[in-house]
Amino acid sequence: MNWIDIVWPMMGATSLTLGLIYLLVWLRERTQLSQLVFSFAAISVCALSIFELLAMRADTPAEYALILRWAHPPVALAIVLLVIFVRLRFHAGRPWLGIAAGGLRVASLFPNFLTGANINFQSIDALNFIRVWGGDTVAIPVGDPNPWMLLAQLSNLLLVLFFLDAIVTVWRRGNADERRRVVLVCGSMVLFVVSAASWTILVVLGRVHGLLTVNLAFFSVIMVMSYELAGDVIRSTRLARQLADSESDLRKSEQRMQLAAQAAGLSLWTWDLDSDESWFTEPGNTRLGLVVGEHIARDSFLARIHPEDRQVILQSLDEAVHRTGEYACEFRLPQPDGSMRWLAAWGSVEYTALGAPHLIRGVILDITERRQAEERFRLVVDGAPTAMLMVDGEGHITLANVRAERVFGYSRAELLDKSIDTLVPTSSSAGAIGIGRTVFGRRSDGSEVPVEVEINPIWIADKLFTLASITDISERLRNEREAALQRDELAHLSRVAMLGEIAGSLAHELNQPLTAVLSNAQAALRFLQRAPPDLAEVRDCLVHVVDNDKRAGEVIRRLRSMLRKEQVNYQELEINEVVQDVLRLIRSHVVDRNIDVTLDLASDLPTIRGDRVQLQQVLLNLMINACDAMDALRTGRSMTVRTHSPAGPGVPGPAINVTISDLGRGIPADELERIFTPFVSTKADGMGLGLAVCRTIILAHRGRLWATNNTPRGATLHFTLPSYATPPVPCKDA
Repeated sequence: MNWIDIVWPMMGATSLTLGLIYLLVWLRERTQLSQLVFSFAAISVCALSIFELLAMRADTPAEYALILRWAHPPVALAIVLLVIFVRLRFHAGRPWLGIAAGGLRVASLFPNFLTGANINFQSIDALNFIRVWGGDTVAIPVGDPNPWMLLAQLSNLLLVLFFLDAIVTVWRRGNADERRRVVLVCGSMVLFVVSAASWTILVVLGRVHGLLTVNLAFFSVIMVMSYELAGDVIRSTRLARQLADSESDLRKSEQRMQLAAQAAGLSLWTWDLDSDESWFTEPGNTRLGLVVGEHIARDSFLARIHPEDRQVILQSLDEAVHRTGEYACEFRLPQPDGSMRWLAAWGSVEYTALGAPHLIRGVILDITERRQAEERFRLVVDGAPTAMLMVDGEGHITLANVRAERVFGYSRAELLDKSIDTLVPTSSSAGAIGIGRTVFGRRSDGSEVPVEVEINPIWIADKLFTLASITDISERLRNEREAALQRDELAHLSRVAMLGEIAGSLAHELNQPLTAVLSNAQAALRFLQRAPPDLAEVRDCLVHVVDNDKRAGEVIRRLRSMLRKEQVNYQELEINEVVQDVLRLIRSHVVDRNIDVTLDLASDLPTIRGDRVQLQQVLLNLMINACDAMDALRTGRSMTVRTHSPAGPGVPGPAINVTISDLGRGIPADELERIFTPFVSTKADGMGLGLAVCRTIILAHRGRLWATNNTPRGATLHFTLPSYATPPVPCKDA
């Protein structure tokens, strides 16, 4: 007996034994299809061992050819099973590659049986016998290669590509254990398939004088696959040991959980859906009046619940069992003393192996204090003077007070679950809600109501809600409009009263351009009477007439602007230009009163936003007051107008300061603030309206107006205006 008679039967027996063992394992646990695939692959390799051993013992070329022909079906089956095994174990390798490799190998069986001696040889002409270790001889075929052998080799190439693709796919997943296993299994398959295919080609072509065998390669693959499956057994043993440890830890954890639940006032409960009975731990039994360990049927349990909450419990049960798998419910439990306790129950549904709901486990918590706090909160909200809405994270109203019903015209039932966008549309409130700005709410009849909205986030039971305080400002806006109209009337009255004071200045101012117009017109007539007429001089005279006419028209335009009752028109202004406009208007006034005007206008001042006519009115009023204050002086009448940008604490951002100083009698210290009160005047013939109107205008421009006394004499009127960087809210304040 030689070593071939020992090794080949041993490989066949080992393969068969492994195949039968894993077949029995699969019959006990049919979820592991990879074990069934391995079983048939091992049996195929056993059959291949028998065919190869018979071929090596063949006596004639025809006998060898017949045996080799029937050896190819086990090879094809083994290759198909290898592809399936890799897919089942690693879920890797492109399916089309595996199907192509297995399909070509199965397809190669047709030329194997229909062409030549078999897929390897067109014909086997002779057998050579070589002596092996042990003294015996084995047969080696000699013949012409079958061209159809290329089909089988193409199948081998696709099989190798399939294994390599599986290795790459698993490697990219990044799991170290999977990487090791796929390299071991698929890498060995690549090695043995390549070596077996190469050896077969060399022997068939006569390049190598040796045994025609692939069984060694396939047997090696079977051993690697067996090693891989054995890892499952080892892992199962380890998992079983870990499971036992986990069960022990679980029991300890359950004990600790029960202690923690008792310390937290929680009661554990189970609801057996098969028997429709419930069980509670000690706190729950105490609340329900049950004996410890007692099971209670559904009807008995529901009988202890407040009648209005029984349907809620049943609906929550149906939702958990048939839809979500999670149970959550709050209900009332009447007490023997007539009081009411609120309980909250949470739980999860447990299912059988077939997926049928079997049990619900959960906890019960006494939430009476929380419910009482919520009720107190609701009463406070109902008593609030503003509309109060509580909105959940999805924008739906969960609470509304009585005032909200009045503001929006909906009943409380209609407001609940309504989207907040229905009442305060996003398009009108974007960027405004939460900072007290005016937006428009929508009432039930479709009309709009101006409101101010303030929002605050609050947490209730680990859920974020938003509490919106909504104030109806319709009445306030109406009052503001009426006040603005009254201020407009007051400002207009002040401007009319000022007309008498500026009438003399206006006459003097108009007299100069009108006199110049007359003189130039008379001169033009004289130039026309010459022979020939001096047309160049006439043209110059007419140009002077036009210029002086424009000058007179500008004087009249400024006066009309001051006296005209117009809507407030905020625009970007240079304060220095406004100052110079007013000085041009009263130039003749200050000249007639022998007053020197000193200008100290800072350059590069920021612009302001305001109404030009109103600010001209303020400056005109303050300058005329400064002139009036120096009437008693014989000499030294001087007024200083200064603009600058103040710097220091209390200045709200970039601003502009304007001051008008005089050297007059000054203001009594106790009158520094009262002079801005309507109908309070320090002049014998004053109406007491000018400074009041000036302060109203400056406040409307979000500025400040005040007075100080100079040293040694005189007074200074100051006002500050914010720069254009912070525009005022338009309103008709003067």
